[in-house]
Formats: sequence, structure tokens, C-alpha cells
Amino acid sequence: MEVALITIGDELLAGDTVNTNANWLAAELSDRGVAVKRILSVPDDRAVIAERVRSYADAFDAVIVTGGLGGTPDDVTMEAVADAFDRELAPTDLTREAVERRLAEVRERLPDSDVDVDVEAEASIPTGSRPLLNDPGLAPGCVIEGVYVMPGIPEELKAMFGSVADEFAGDRRSRFLYTVEPESDIVPALETAGERFDVAVGCYPDREAEHNRLKVTGTDGGALDEATAWLLANVDASETPVRRDWDGE
Repeated sequence: MEVALITIGDELLAGDTVNTNANWLAAELSDRGVAVKRILSVPDDRAVIAERVRSYADAFDAVIVTGGLGGTPDDVTMEAVADAFDRELAPTDLTREAVERRLAEVRERLPDSDVDVDVEAEASIPTGSRPLLNDPGLAPGCVIEGVYVMPGIPEELKAMFGSVADEFAGDRRSRFLYTVEPESDIVPALETAGERFDVAVGCYPDREAEHNRLKVTGTDGGALDEATAWLLANVDASETPVRRDWDGE
């Protein structure tokens, strides 16, 4: 399964907000054997969002879109997704009920607050899409044509992803090794392992941890085991973290 992630918000591109959602989703999907093939951040621009959603929906098994849901002027994601598939926006009985219930809870908890929400607009999703309810928040998400639209608030995103997590599965698995060998010294061995066993081998220097981390990824469990064993035999590597005094080189 190949998935693309689209995170939306001017604040991401300006550096005002750290894009933790993309990192969290990529890790969750990778743990499920899914290949994350693209991570893209786009502004709160309805036309740009629609074009990217349409393009990625054609290219990948699934697309997860986060951010830009709600009632503020820059929340244009749901409209853009509807544009991408030439759909109208409309509430469903399920989303309307969920929004009304959530507003009632807020008014009960904060009786002095002046909560003024357009329920019909807040509960609207592209016609024909499957609603995804937002238990910790207000604005619902949806699934349409393999595109999963979710909130940008991390707590809400995690809860909503949890409700559909079982729909994401793949056969990619990874093994991790650690070495104190300089990266330049082990390039030939990494290339040989990748070619011989049809796996992907990445090397990630970590000065703070004082080692290089090797990540071996493949879809065939036997080949993955063989590649890992070969690297252990041909590179000064370990299955447990090791340390090197880099400054002492």
C-alpha cells in the first residue's frame, strides 16, 4: 500500500507551527507496513489543495489530508476536496447530530460562553463521502475516493486516524542495525546488500547517539533476514546501539 500525506496551512510554510502531524502519521503508517511515498505541505489555497488532492488520489492507494477544517476564513480544505471530485458540500444526519451534540457539551461546560456556530456549514462534507466523526473536536472529517480528510489539531487527528487505522496495511518491514564505522567506509557494503537481496538500505548518522543507524527495508521477510545477517557479517554493525567517540577521530 502506497500513501501520500498532504498537510495544509500557511502556518506550516511560515515555520510558525512544527509539522508534527506528518511525522506522526508517517511513523504510524510505516509501523503498519505502508509505504509513505510523498509528504507535501501546501498553503490555505483552495485551488492548490484541490489540484494536489486530485493528482495524488490518482497516483496513490490512499491520501491523508490534514488541517484546514473548521469555521475560520482560512479553513478551506473541505471545500477544496469537494472541488477535486466535483462534489457539493452538504451535512449528513450523522455529522449534524455529532456537531450539535458537541456544541451542547461545550455550552454545558461553559454556560457563560457565546458559542455561535453555523451547524449546517460545520457539519458539511462532500456529497457521497463517508463521514469521520471528530470525538475530541467539532469539525468532522470524511473519506472520498481514497482520500481521508482529517483535522490538523494533533489530538483530533490521532483520534480520527485511530478510527480508520485498520484500513491501512502493507507488507513492508524494516530491521535496524547500528555501526560506529564512518559512513563513507561502508557505502560499498550497503550497495551490495541492496542489490543482492532486493532491499532498501539507508544510513542515518546520529552524532548525538554517537553511531550510524542502518535501516533495512523490504517486502520479503526471508530476504530481509538474509540482508540483515549479511550486513552483520560484513559491516562492523550490531543489532543493539553502539557508541563512537566521533570527536576523537
